[in-house]
Amino acid sequence: MQNFNYSPLFLSSNDTVFVVVIAVLVVLAIAAWLLSWKLSAKSLTKKYEKEAGDIETQRNRMLDDVREESRAIKKEAILEAKEQEIKLRNEFERESKEKRIELQRLENRLNQKEETLERKEENLAKRNEETTRQQNNLKAKEIELDNKIDEINKQHDKMIEEFEKIAQMSKEEAKKELVDAITEEAKREAAGMVKNIEAEAKENGERKAKEIVSLAIQKCSTEQATEITVSVVPLPNDDMKARIIGREGRNIRTLENATGIELIIDDTPEVVIVSGFDPVRREVARIALEKLIQDGRIHPARIEETVEKVKKELDAQIKEAGEAAMFECGIFGLHPEVVKLLGRLKFRTSYGQNVLKHSIEVAHLAGVMANELGIDANLAKRAGLLHDLGKAVDFEIEGTHMQIGADLAKKYKENFNVVNAILAHHGDVEPKTLEAVLVQAADAISGARPGARRETTTNYIKRLQKLEEISSSFKGVEKCYAIQAGREVRVMVKPEQINDAQTLFLAKDIAKKIEEEMEYPGQIKVNVIREWRATEFAK
Repeated sequence: MQNFNYSPLFLSSNDTVFVVVIAVLVVLAIAAWLLSWKLSAKSLTKKYEKEAGDIETQRNRMLDDVREESRAIKKEAILEAKEQEIKLRNEFERESKEKRIELQRLENRLNQKEETLERKEENLAKRNEETTRQQNNLKAKEIELDNKIDEINKQHDKMIEEFEKIAQMSKEEAKKELVDAITEEAKREAAGMVKNIEAEAKENGERKAKEIVSLAIQKCSTEQATEITVSVVPLPNDDMKARIIGREGRNIRTLENATGIELIIDDTPEVVIVSGFDPVRREVARIALEKLIQDGRIHPARIEETVEKVKKELDAQIKEAGEAAMFECGIFGLHPEVVKLLGRLKFRTSYGQNVLKHSIEVAHLAGVMANELGIDANLAKRAGLLHDLGKAVDFEIEGTHMQIGADLAKKYKENFNVVNAILAHHGDVEPKTLEAVLVQAADAISGARPGARRETTTNYIKRLQKLEEISSSFKGVEKCYAIQAGREVRVMVKPEQINDAQTLFLAKDIAKKIEEEMEYPGQIKVNVIREWRATEFAK
C-alpha cells in the first residue's frame, strides 16, 4: 500500500465537493439565523410598541383619575371649609350671645350693688346724725351727773364730820374696829364650816370609796390562772431518759446550753423536770423537749435546730399575747417592744398568779374606778396594764420590778402618770397622781381575791404559825387558832384576867403587831372571844 501526502492546495474531487457542501451548509445556517433574528426583532419591536401604547393609555387613564379625584377632594375640602366656617360662626354667635347675657347680668348686679351702697350710705349718715345727737345728750347728762356727785360727796363729808364728832373717833379707827369684828366672826364661822366639811368629806369619802371599789370588783370578774415554777415533761417510757441524756451526756448538755435551763432526770418514773428562773427559757426548753420526744431523733444538731425553731415560734406567741392583752384592755399606741414585754408576762407568775392575767385585771379595775371618779379611764387602764412591766425582765436586770418597769416606761416615752403609777403601786414611792392611787388599789384588790394567789406549803405553814405565835404573845390569851387559810385568827382569852373593855384594846394591839411583823396579801381579821361560864349542880 502506498502512502499519499495531501496538500491543502490540492484536493481531490470528492474532498472538494465535501468542502463546498459544508460551506453551503454554513452559509445557509448563518442566513437562517439572521432571518430568525430579524423576525424575532420585529416581533419584539411590535410587542414593545404594544406595551408602550398600553402604558401610555394607562398613564393617561391614571392622570384622568387623579384629576377627577383632585377635583372631588377640592370640592369636598371647600364644602368642609364652608361647614366649619358656618359652625365657627354659630359658635361665635352663641358665645357672643352668652357673653352679652353674662355682661348684662353683671351690669344688673353692679347696679343693684350701687343702689344698696347708696341706701347703706344714707342709713349710715342717718345713724351718724343720731349718734352725734345721743353723744351730745350723754355729755349733757354727764355734766349734770358730775354736779350731783360733787354735791353728794360734799354732803357725805359733812355727815362723816358730824359722825366723828358724835362717836369721838376718826374714820380710819371706825373702819379698823369694824373690820376686826367682821374678821373675827368670819374666822369662827369658817372654823366651824371647815370642821363640818372635813367630817362630812371623811364620811362621804369612805362610803364613796367603798362603793367604787365594790362596783369595780363586781364589774371585773376574771379567771385566775396559776402556774408553777417548774415544768414537768411526761415521757412515753423510762428508756427515753437514756436517749435524752445521750452518750456521755452530750444530748442533755447541748439542750441545757441551748436553752439555759436545767433538766432534772431522777428516779421519778416517766417524767423529766425542767427547772429555771427565766419562765420564757423554761417554756422554750419544755416545748423543745416535747417536740424532740415526739420526733424521736435526739442528737446535738437536731436539738439545736429544734430549740431555734421553738424560740422563733415562742417569739411570735409572745407578740400575739401582748397584742391580745392590749386589745382586751382597749389600749392602743404602745411601743412594739413594750408589747413584746407584755407578752413575756404570760409565762411569768407571782405567788402562783399569772402576771399577764393579773395586769389585765388591774387595768380593768383601774378603768372602772376612774370612770366612777370622772377621770381619764384610758390612762388609768394603761397604767394598770403596765404596772408590772418590770417583771418581764427582772431575772435579767438588777433592781426591783417597780424601778425596772419605770425605767422601761421612760425609755419608750410613756406618760409621767404611767411612770409614777409603776413606781408607786407597792407604796415604796409616794403616789403623785390619781392614776397611781387607783393602780395601787386595783393591784391590792386583784392580789387579795380568794384563790388569786397561793404560797408554797412551807411558807403557808410558817405564816399560820407566826400568826398564832403573835396572838399568843399577849398576856391573858388562853388559846388562839388561825383559820380560813390565815385570813382570820380567833383568840380565846381568860375571862378572869381580861374584861369586856380590854378585849377591844387587845384586838387592836394584836392587829397592830401583825401589821408590823408580817407580810401578807389582803387583810387578816382578829376576833377576840371572852367567855364566862358559871356552873352549878342541883342536888
